[in-house]
Amino acid sequence: MNRPSIEQLQQDSLMLLQALIQTPSLSREEGQTAQLIEEFLTARSIANERVGNNVIAYNQFFDVSKPTILLNSHHDTVKPNPGYTRDPFHAELLDGKLYGLGSNDAGGCLVALIAAFCHYYQDQNLAYNLCLIASAEEEVSGKNGIEAAYAAITDCEFAIVGEPTLLDLAIAEKGLMVLDCVAHGESGHAAREEGINAIYKALEDIAWFSKYKFPKESTFLGPVKMSVTMVNAGSQHNVVPAECHYVVDVRTTDVYSNAEILEIIRAQVKSDVTPRSTRLNSSTIAMHHPVVKAGIKLGKNTYGSPTMSDQALLPIPSLKVGPGHSARSHSADEFIYVAEINDGIAFYIQLLKEIL
Repeated sequence: MNRPSIEQLQQDSLMLLQALIQTPSLSREEGQTAQLIEEFLTARSIANERVGNNVIAYNQFFDVSKPTILLNSHHDTVKPNPGYTRDPFHAELLDGKLYGLGSNDAGGCLVALIAAFCHYYQDQNLAYNLCLIASAEEEVSGKNGIEAAYAAITDCEFAIVGEPTLLDLAIAEKGLMVLDCVAHGESGHAAREEGINAIYKALEDIAWFSKYKFPKESTFLGPVKMSVTMVNAGSQHNVVPAECHYVVDVRTTDVYSNAEILEIIRAQVKSDVTPRSTRLNSSTIAMHHPVVKAGIKLGKNTYGSPTMSDQALLPIPSLKVGPGHSARSHSADEFIYVAEINDGIAFYIQLLKEIL
């Protein structure tokens, strides 16, 4: 067995990440980066397949009688932040930092997970199989991303999801619902005592959204958070509006399903409430799960994450962990330290060693 050295894995990971940064991969436009990942794996004699722009690979000695661990991170990016002062696609290496769009979110995690997968690819007699998915459409929670990829693979026991966490263990993650709400009134002339002002109706419900506290609170994620983020009403200054439209951003937690939260909201407000989706649920993994215990053994802290990832769309327990800092994600002049990538490779290898 010709296992690559750690030094080779580090060099290959940096080379791959530079190539990914230099190749635009906005969500739903990731075809070229998917091809790069395919070519990277194929050059190392690792069989792989495509489902849309998702790239999938299994360890060489896959055993159908054994459970499977999913290794997942994404290769799509958001649009460049308008505040960029550097070329977001240049992949500039300076003072130990690799700059570029997607370097931190989640390129460093992705290449580190691929390195760990390559490290174990040819191993025999592992306790688990390994399945690698480099997913698309994560930044938009698209239906052709991890959902489509997971539907095409063997069922997995649990997942390690690569996102920038400073290598601490995100054992819970908030979910999301976006609600389109409409308050109804009656139109009339503003100069007379006519009509029922829909804005005033909406204000009653908006006040409820701002003050309501859900009875149950998550140990790791805290309370459900609701924020009214957009309001639109009226056609002209002298007409009482018959409708007021507003949008509510709801960050859900593991103690309620999105459907349960929606039911509570509809029972409390008078506005019509229509969710854009209820599929992005909060996720959690037990403290006593083997992968969490392995991470704690390696000296890592546990916490609840307010940001969302592909975890929301996985039907299995998952741990979110990876190199880089979440605060850099989607920022101008995004970067990751090369040392963070190297630490990520070593960590993923050690984490899997504790389990495999």
